[in-house]
Amino acid sequence: MKIHPDNFRAGKKVHLDRAPTRIKPLYKSKDDYQHALAVQVARLNELQQLLYARNQHALLVIFQAMDAAGKDGVIRHVMSGINPQGCQVFSFKHPSAGELAHDFLWRTTRDLPERGRIGIFNRSYYEEVLIARVHPEILKAEKLAHVGKDVWEERFRSINGLERHLHDNGTRVIKFFLHMSKEEQRQRFLARIDTPGKNWKFNEGDVEERKYWKDYMHAYEQALSATSNKHCPWYVVPADDKENARLIVSQIIVKTLEELKMFYPPTSAARRRELSAIRARLVQQAR
Repeated sequence: MKIHPDNFRAGKKVHLDRAPTRIKPLYKSKDDYQHALAVQVARLNELQQLLYARNQHALLVIFQAMDAAGKDGVIRHVMSGINPQGCQVFSFKHPSAGELAHDFLWRTTRDLPERGRIGIFNRSYYEEVLIARVHPEILKAEKLAHVGKDVWEERFRSINGLERHLHDNGTRVIKFFLHMSKEEQRQRFLARIDTPGKNWKFNEGDVEERKYWKDYMHAYEQALSATSNKHCPWYVVPADDKENARLIVSQIIVKTLEELKMFYPPTSAARRRELSAIRARLVQQAR
């Protein structure tokens, strides 16, 4: 089971109405899916250990999507085999009063991953060009000194500048938009209502947001088109099939890390002699 990441990479002009929300399954059965995912998770674990040992790069993975698209599930299943010490997940909700007092990139910048680690943003600074675009009152609450007609282009430039800076300093940035259909979202909302164990996931406000679906799709198209590039790409992942989405995401993350061509730090001759002496003492202690 192999995919071609370029098939999902966003181009310079994104049209979400032409992008599929469901594709042919990459697995033949549930067992086949579980095996395929397990192979990817194991490989990801190996690469994360290399990333930590080399301590030269970091990986920032950003997830954006409409409500109920499966962001939490992707993160939980794909990152299940990773050492928690080497991976951090941050979710960004509505900004606090203190956060609103800073520029729109400030609160997420504090949580960028260190070298040797993987950082996951469940939503991100992109909310400031998505929900803030759909709901102008959010932008007003930020009390900006000047809000012109070019505010979104200005924010795109700021985002591109930040991500280029991160890339140049060793942090690889990959971004996933989990592309779900409006009908699939409706079905998942109904499942959350009908299944007692999922009731806690349901928020009436999410249903209200469905009224703005076209506005959100337009905002996503603009954001993805303006900020997807060779160094920090966006991937539009068909998300109506949750299992398929997890397999696609896992392979893209693995490929990104493999492209770093990492290897464990070499052991110098002096260090080998030191380890040999320590080993001899440990062996002697057993006698």
